[in-house]
Amino acid sequence: MPNIHINMLAIIIAVVANFILGFIWYTPLFGKVWGKEMGFDMTKKPPASAMIKGMIFMVLGNFLMAWVFAHNMAVWNPVTWGLAPSPMSPMANAFMAAVFTWLGFFFPTDLGTVAWEMKSWKLFFINTGYHLVSLVIVALILANMN
Repeated sequence: MPNIHINMLAIIIAVVANFILGFIWYTPLFGKVWGKEMGFDMTKKPPASAMIKGMIFMVLGNFLMAWVFAHNMAVWNPVTWGLAPSPMSPMANAFMAAVFTWLGFFFPTDLGTVAWEMKSWKLFFINTGYHLVSLVIVALILANMN
């Protein structure tokens, strides 16, 4: 029987870090290009209610992603099953978990936005880059705090 331990403090730190990353990624780094590619009128500021709703949804989404990702990382850890530890370092395992999760789940979904929603490749690279960096940061936090 697996012994899954999830560090809730690590989840909370990952949520905060991911929220900060999202702000930096979609505001000073790529905000103007992202908004233009999304078709937003960049001369108008969204209403406060839309911003609050977006932030609440982002925190909720960040929490769910970090919590589920922590479970996935734990399940694939041999120690969870009472086996010898992996020969790779915990940081290397975390990085690989992030890359393979991104490659299998986020990258194909992001490709779908180009194929089916007619979004630009520029938008694809902004969004899929965020998803990869986000997963790596969360994975490293989770691995470092377990």
